[in-house]
Amino acid sequence: MLLLLSAVCCAAPVSNAISAYVALQANAGDDGGIADGSAADIPVRMLSAYKKAVQLVGRQVPRCRGMRWPILAGIAKVESNHAIGRTIATGGDIRPKIYGVLLSGSGAGGNTTAFPDTDHGEWDGTASGERAVGPFQFLPSTWEGVGKDANGDKTADPHNADDAALGAAVYLCGGGRDLNKRAQLKAAIWQYNHSRAYVANVLGWIDQYTAAAKDPDLTNVSGKLHTVIEAALSQRGVPYSWGGGNAAGTSFGVCCSPSGKSGASIKGFDCSGLTTFAYATAGIRLPRTAAAQAGVGRRIPAALGTGALKAGDLVFYADAPGYDATIYHVGIYLGRGQMVNAPRPGAVVRLDAVNAMPGYAGGARLL
Repeated sequence: MLLLLSAVCCAAPVSNAISAYVALQANAGDDGGIADGSAADIPVRMLSAYKKAVQLVGRQVPRCRGMRWPILAGIAKVESNHAIGRTIATGGDIRPKIYGVLLSGSGAGGNTTAFPDTDHGEWDGTASGERAVGPFQFLPSTWEGVGKDANGDKTADPHNADDAALGAAVYLCGGGRDLNKRAQLKAAIWQYNHSRAYVANVLGWIDQYTAAAKDPDLTNVSGKLHTVIEAALSQRGVPYSWGGGNAAGTSFGVCCSPSGKSGASIKGFDCSGLTTFAYATAGIRLPRTAAAQAGVGRRIPAALGTGALKAGDLVFYADAPGYDATIYHVGIYLGRGQMVNAPRPGAVVRLDAVNAMPGYAGGARLL
């Protein structure tokens, strides 16, 4: 029997594992934690800034079309990882401030061109040259032209989440682009950074956030299937906990995952804990581990491809597809290539593409 445990996602629960709940971020009280559902890796306060910028940009660039928060999120993900690790105040100020490398042409951080100082250190903290600043990494000289006050404090500050997001929206809109058109969206990102690799990276994140932001179409799903899917969707944003979750809902997990992560102090779900809970709401009891769940219901062979899946099916992933003993992960298929997923320690329950996990091993139909 082949066992490759390094990727295993789900564990059997231990009922007496009890400890204090640990939030996803140490500063959750300052930045509102991590956004649930459609933007599981974005601090709530940053997501609010992106959405606010979309509402305000039309006043600054009336001819702009197609600006939406996933575009801003895609840029900020690549530029600063949404300022994760910083404190984001209610008014949007980010501390400590985010500075890029000094653009002196030294080659550090990939810079080969020297940029002379333009702001006397007002925004980038140095008069020795220029460095990019804030969650959207503006050069002070660029900020001078696009910086806007979005939070009403009468200062356009690139270190403020609201101001920076609006400035980025203005910059990407240019003189009035239609960002619904892929070519113009690419041109906007290229303007931000003249790199094909950068454009491709940002587009990938934009597409991911766009897909995740769309609630699944459950129009043709009814009865017990609807109950199962709604139950799983209701848990978006709940922390991943190794060994966490059961038929009754969230629970504290156990120690430890193959990567050494403990769920003992985290109340939430691992992958099979989530599926166990969702199906229990429809009166269906499942074994506790992903590999065991593959033996329930009608098996859908991986050879048929993901197109054979229907809403509500369990979706499996294995280290060695074809050998169910190596199954390490399970999700619940929603349709349109999406699944409800509790992916890994440090993440939350969220929507993912079915190809987000490696080793597709087919599915199982229980209803």
